[in-house]
Amino acid sequence: MSTHKLIKHGLQSVIHASHALLPSGWAQNVRVTIQDGIIAGIEPGVPPVAGDTRVDTLLPALGNLHSHTFQRAMAGMTEFRKAGRDSFWTWRDLMYRFMDRLTPAQVEAIAALVFVEMQEAGYASVGEFHYVHHQTGGARYDDLAELSHRIFAAASHTGIGLTHLPVLYTYGGADQTALTEGQLRFGNDVDAFLSLVDSARAGLNALPSDAKIGIAPHSLRATAPGDLQTVLRGHSGGPIHIHIAEQPKEVDDIRGWLGQRPVEWLLSHADVDRNWCLIHATHMTDDETRAMAASGAVAGLCPVTEANLGDGPFNGPTYLAAGGAFGVGSDSNVNISLTEELRTLEYSQRLRDLARNVMVVGEGSVGHTLYTGAAQGSAQALGRNAGEIAAGRLADLVAIDSTDPTLCALSRDQILDGLIFAAKDSVITDLWSAGRHSVKAGRHIARDGIVANYRRAIADLLASI
Repeated sequence: MSTHKLIKHGLQSVIHASHALLPSGWAQNVRVTIQDGIIAGIEPGVPPVAGDTRVDTLLPALGNLHSHTFQRAMAGMTEFRKAGRDSFWTWRDLMYRFMDRLTPAQVEAIAALVFVEMQEAGYASVGEFHYVHHQTGGARYDDLAELSHRIFAAASHTGIGLTHLPVLYTYGGADQTALTEGQLRFGNDVDAFLSLVDSARAGLNALPSDAKIGIAPHSLRATAPGDLQTVLRGHSGGPIHIHIAEQPKEVDDIRGWLGQRPVEWLLSHADVDRNWCLIHATHMTDDETRAMAASGAVAGLCPVTEANLGDGPFNGPTYLAAGGAFGVGSDSNVNISLTEELRTLEYSQRLRDLARNVMVVGEGSVGHTLYTGAAQGSAQALGRNAGEIAAGRLADLVAIDSTDPTLCALSRDQILDGLIFAAKDSVITDLWSAGRHSVKAGRHIARDGIVANYRRAIADLLASI
């Protein structure tokens, strides 16, 4: 089902919020006019008008800057300890075996459910870091971008804002080792990858105009310096995402091969700027942390997945003090919750430093720093003109109920602290993705059909295993 059948476009709509977080701060009785997915006007201090959509508290909605949708279907399957020491690398082997069974229809059904869950959790957009390209065993589909088009169909059905990030994955590890059997569905050389991106870009015509395409060299270990430079030269602009320094072994492998740590190497060999998002920049020295912040790139943090995989905590205080931009993503989608991502980010810093209220520079609200920082950083990473409630911005908006028992005792300046540290995602009442009103009364408007289709797809998948 295409988005224009799900949600009407080209019409003006108006939201009236009892409270709204504007760039200047909190305002009361705010009417927000949306035209063709863009915020066309903001009027504080006015009463609602008949026909307005009325909400309690309106916030800029975050983008989910890093997702592998297919991994949602294996959530809970890898939490059994076997003999020896489990790690990211043992988890990865299990993930490869699960992924190898997926059909195109199952990829689409899983992605649609994930996008529904993201929107109900308060994410208006997503960066899909898409690396499953081929059939089992690595055989090509007739259309190289077949599985990208399946992601597009899921985005169209749900109305989520999509930044699609086809992944370049050429080698099985550092020093250009061969792909393993479990990686054959990912593999492309540079020429095949560029053809895939072209095919995917053509498919964007079926999506709303806010949809974008970028590129994602998977990691330094999955490409090579010459290949990376070729792909970057051929990139026509827009987001560039890359996994970087997620695991100590990865850092050691890259240093042994290229002579520098991953972040150090990338910053000295590529023109890293505001278009870049460095995912899992976990294991960095203080010098690397400050240099990354100075580059203008966004740190793509996925605290729930990073905790689940035992990756380690981000170097948050040093990065914030250097003015670094950041956002959050749900990565493996083991638990899709915007509030949990921001909460886990702060708690990981507290556990490491044996301190409280770490992710803020100087004095101030941790919740405000985390929420507004992630809203702006995710918009930058996804190439979306969003991140705040202001005229001319995309209408990526989320409404919450501040009268909920978890929030009703708080002052307006404490609401974001309460949202992140005390509330559940159930306080979210409405969500708009570029003006598409996809979540109403806490439920996605296409939820029932998408969940039923997901259940059928999973039953078929499990029967094949």
